[in-house]
Amino acid sequence: MKRKRLPMTRRIFLQRTSGALAAITAAGFVTSWGNDTAMIENKQSILRRRLGRTGLDVGILSFGGGSQFLRNPDGQWEKLLETALKEGINLFDTAPEYIASKMGGIWDGKSVDSSEERYGQILPAYRKQIILSSKLDSRKPEEAKAGFEASLKKLKTDYVDILFIHAIELSDDISDIENGVYKTLVSLKESGAARHIGFSSMGDAEHASLLLDKLDFDVVLLAMNATQYGNFAKFALPVARKKNTGVMAMKLMRDIVGKSASSIELFNYALSLEGVSTGLIGHTGMDALVDNIHTAQSFMAGNFDMNKRQELEKRLSHLAGPHALCWARPGYRDRGFTETTTA
Repeated sequence: MKRKRLPMTRRIFLQRTSGALAAITAAGFVTSWGNDTAMIENKQSILRRRLGRTGLDVGILSFGGGSQFLRNPDGQWEKLLETALKEGINLFDTAPEYIASKMGGIWDGKSVDSSEERYGQILPAYRKQIILSSKLDSRKPEEAKAGFEASLKKLKTDYVDILFIHAIELSDDISDIENGVYKTLVSLKESGAARHIGFSSMGDAEHASLLLDKLDFDVVLLAMNATQYGNFAKFALPVARKKNTGVMAMKLMRDIVGKSASSIELFNYALSLEGVSTGLIGHTGMDALVDNIHTAQSFMAGNFDMNKRQELEKRLSHLAGPHALCWARPGYRDRGFTETTTA
């Protein structure tokens, strides 16, 4: 049976017909980046790349379970997950902190409150086909372990594919991490409860780079977009490539999409960075998800040359900072709601 294609939204149609990106058929396209990252064909036409040394092949568009996902009420979030699965998205990320009732004005008191519980209602039936990632929020080993055990129950699984230390900041002492929660992370990997380990960061790139260089991580989740805020592409990405650590990019579009750049430009910018395997994006509403699926389906490596990159960086340079990026503000923990389409 021939698979029915997703309808093209008006926004994606206008972007393509205006020349933002030529429609390119992804089927059959194969390329590689040196010895560390390979792109392979996916049945659903979302290309997949090897995630560093993990051996996992991940779609270039991944599904974020944070604040933007939690904005979708009951009856809608289920459809988003089902559509993502149908269209070939295979990495789904969440965290214990992603709880609607703690995010101010987002919960109606009736719908499923946590991202993990939502995932637990849909994803177990597809467990062997997907990559599931979650996080340790606490820096205290015993609290982190207990929190992870609670997460597994909500997710209705006995393991995750990737387990991150959540949101490394400049205030995190590297020695404390090494002798504390990192040991918990390693122990969970050794037990098989976490297949691969890593950390996420949208704070200080040089600090994250030191942590990445000193300790042994399989995957990192880093804030990288065309504003260049944080300089993760400059400092952390080269270290990850050197160590063959898988790299996931987040905050590709948050607070900037539709203002000074299109979603296609922002996605292509991040996914054209050598070493980046996937872009993690959260979605409010089906239109946003469909638009980004179309963008991922039409992506082709090498389509975003240096001139386009530099022009976009210059265009967005005025947005590089806490004045424009809610997630760049001190103490931010996925509780910013300045935009309503992507994260």
